[in-house]
Amino acid sequence: MHPADRPREKLVRKGSAALSDFELLEIIIGSGNGKNDVSLIAKRIQRLLVKGTHAVTMEALVGIKGVNTATACKILAALQLTERHYIQHAEPILTLNDMLARLHDIRLRQQEYFICMTLDGGQRLIAERTITVGTLDTVMAHPREIFGYAIADRAASIIVAHNHPSGDPEPSIKDVQLTQQLAAAGQLVGIALRDHLIVAKMGYFSYRQHHLL
Repeated sequence: MHPADRPREKLVRKGSAALSDFELLEIIIGSGNGKNDVSLIAKRIQRLLVKGTHAVTMEALVGIKGVNTATACKILAALQLTERHYIQHAEPILTLNDMLARLHDIRLRQQEYFICMTLDGGQRLIAERTITVGTLDTVMAHPREIFGYAIADRAASIIVAHNHPSGDPEPSIKDVQLTQQLAAAGQLVGIALRDHLIVAKMGYFSYRQHHLL
């Protein structure tokens, strides 16, 4: 694996939201041992998570070869913190203002950031990820990567957004083409594209608000 693609380096570079569940587990586990390497341990814990957090118990974790009590405690503590400080207080993203409030930090960036928010059936945020970081005027994103995360999250819908460092939020031809591709891909996989937002110093542009979705 290229050093820049290792989970810890990727987290530093892109933020924790850009990592998959598997990569986050690898960071928590740290390293494997003589019984199993870290990737195999992470895969087995991920299988527990797919069943639901109720399946992730101390007994189930220490039953996995390579997981000791200390590692199991780290995982259980991380899940409990998430439940206390995020899940129980997650508010649905219902309005345009709700969406824009989550994009304030990229509005004035000097590079283009492409963000994807995955939402559950109640319009609550599952995850917010930085998909790509581009140059001053170019950001590349592919529907395959975006919906790959959405499918993994079991999302009901997604919201995508990017910033324009130029200050003008008007969409480019490439922006329009990408939005059309995402809308078509969403129909195929059954995950709706709720909106594509462009934010900039001079304001914002919403495809949904302009009846383009």
